[in-house]
Amino acid sequence: MFRKLINQLRKMVGESTSFDTSRFNDPIAIQTQWVPLKSGGSNFRTHKLVRINNDRIEFKASWGAKLFYGIFILVGSGAMIAFSYPKINSGDFGINLESIFPLLIGFGFSIAGGVMLYFGTTPIVFDKRFKSFWKGRKSPNMVYDKEELKAFIKLEDIHAIQLISEYISGKKSSYYSYELNLVMKDARRINVIDHGSDGSIRSNANILSRFLDVPVWDAI
Repeated sequence: MFRKLINQLRKMVGESTSFDTSRFNDPIAIQTQWVPLKSGGSNFRTHKLVRINNDRIEFKASWGAKLFYGIFILVGSGAMIAFSYPKINSGDFGINLESIFPLLIGFGFSIAGGVMLYFGTTPIVFDKRFKSFWKGRKSPNMVYDKEELKAFIKLEDIHAIQLISEYISGKKSSYYSYELNLVMKDARRINVIDHGSDGSIRSNANILSRFLDVPVWDAI
């Protein structure tokens, strides 16, 4: 286990030091970190980019992501019904471990799916009317304190769009996950999305680049 950890650390260090930021011809690119901002990630596309109108673009959860979250809810609900219905029908259901434990397992799956669905479908918005980027179900005009929003920045503070990859190694499968991050004028970064489709994330970055009039720094 320790050997795998050491190899992964070496790989991360090697990737960060070998990447030549001078190709972007921008001093802020040199100040910017080029290691993954958000650890982990999915091996499928979790978000799609939707143009609401000329002034607003949103990332919304993909059907694949919604299906993935929904499976947890259905499996959990199905398990509760499958375990409890025969016992209730036969009159054997009672307040005991044999009856309650399967319900708790199924309930746990349903709750996990519900939580993933709630957070996975959180709107991710670029809006020129509000001159802002944010994550959340409330727009900036609906909150008194902008810090209530999960992420909130002024569009004018965005300097570039950063694309980087992360190799994720698991016991059963390994894959690359790709990040789309916003780079601020002070070299800070804010993660926008992180999933397993490099083609989709590159296309999204190019659309955002034209929408925001900022460059794409592609390190994938």
